[in-house]
Amino acid sequence: MAFLKRKIGYGFGDMASSMFWKIFSYYLPFFYSNIFGLSLLDAGILVMVTRIWDAVSDPMMGVLADRTDTRMGKYRPYLLWFCIPFAVCGILLFTTPDFSYAGKLIWAYVTYVLMMTVYTGINVPYGAMLGVITDKSDEKTVYSSYRMFFAYGGSFIALATWEPMCGFFEKTVGLSAATSWQSAMCVIAAACIILFLLCFAMTREVVRTKSVVSIGNDFKALLKNRPWWLLICAALSFNLFNTVRGATVAYFFADVIGADANMWLFGLSVLFYSGLFLSIGEVANMVGVALTVPIASALGKKPTFIMVNALLIVFSIGFFFLPLSSVGFFLMLLFQIGISVLTGIMSPLVWSMYADVADYSEHRFHTASTGLIFSSSSMAQKFGGAIGGAAVLWLLSACGYVAGTGATEVVQPESAINCLWALMTFIPAGVAALAICVVWFYPLTTDKVNEIAESLRVRRNRATEEAADIAENFDNINN
Repeated sequence: MAFLKRKIGYGFGDMASSMFWKIFSYYLPFFYSNIFGLSLLDAGILVMVTRIWDAVSDPMMGVLADRTDTRMGKYRPYLLWFCIPFAVCGILLFTTPDFSYAGKLIWAYVTYVLMMTVYTGINVPYGAMLGVITDKSDEKTVYSSYRMFFAYGGSFIALATWEPMCGFFEKTVGLSAATSWQSAMCVIAAACIILFLLCFAMTREVVRTKSVVSIGNDFKALLKNRPWWLLICAALSFNLFNTVRGATVAYFFADVIGADANMWLFGLSVLFYSGLFLSIGEVANMVGVALTVPIASALGKKPTFIMVNALLIVFSIGFFFLPLSSVGFFLMLLFQIGISVLTGIMSPLVWSMYADVADYSEHRFHTASTGLIFSSSSMAQKFGGAIGGAAVLWLLSACGYVAGTGATEVVQPESAINCLWALMTFIPAGVAALAICVVWFYPLTTDKVNEIAESLRVRRNRATEEAADIAENFDNINN
């Protein structure tokens, strides 16, 4: 029962992070261009430039977490220390000040950098906990599955309630559109604080590791780590796939589907809108997470990765040929479910593979740099989000997309509509193909991972015994 409690508690951590991350990924570009009032070009530059800081802050956070030593553990305390700053920065990010255009642009840069810094401060140590919460590779996949199941549950809650909350604050309470978005984020932020505190209270670190080499040697070992290079490129592609599709959805529904589109579902006419499309996808993600352990156990992690991306290519291209009709909308929802089940399988798989890479690093280079390894996963997630979000905005700008604030109805040129279709179909398919090419050369097979785990178990036991002998000899001398 205690282990189930820890798995659920570990899941609560990413439930909180994902509530924020999905809102950022799917609605922040739309917020900046259609609510906050930035141009598509400036919004795209903002999203991309702020990631330069992330390239520095993520490894820094990983190194700092690896060298943290408290009675609560190495990584777990950061959940307690950063939960409130995390919530406050999220609210500031969705705050629209009454400034000039230049002042608003500066505000956007400052709040975005602050949010991503705090996100790093809590998410890198949280991710690294997977490496010390158990020493068994298969069980890391189980913990990772719990993590992603709760993450998608949080994403579902956030995405399903986001537009209704914004609408409630605007239409029922009578707030402006900008203040309504800020108020909705206040509700999400309060929930995140509670979830992070539950994660802290319900988890424990059971594997004690200590970095015995210099920071420079940690980085040298990382740069020599071939599986890490391959996995980070594959993970970057996966995050790029998710972000390109996700960041396009709000635009796609506003300008291709339309605000009054309906589909037939179980004999009823149902409004087909972006929140429904995204939240149903999150439920399907949870189904995919539940399938990860049996599929990866049967096929192996690497073959599962390749199979999933191949199917993502098929579904993404097939989406292009669906008609804009009630039947077509229903088929779009089915394709979204299929794609989301597949991405649900991928998420815990990738995190579990990072844990394997951390073990490989400790085995090969004798460096306990779990935090540094997992910081790269956060960096891949952020770069994927940055490149994907910026690419969506820049491509739309290049194709003549006309941003609006809702005051007047905008008719988009054909080039912009074609761009939106490409962003939902062929471009994600190309990214999935790139991921397959990269992971094809990934060397950590199931047999290799098991061999490394056994070697580390023997080494750690020997180190524990030696430490006990030294302590006993020290006590004898003093006595």
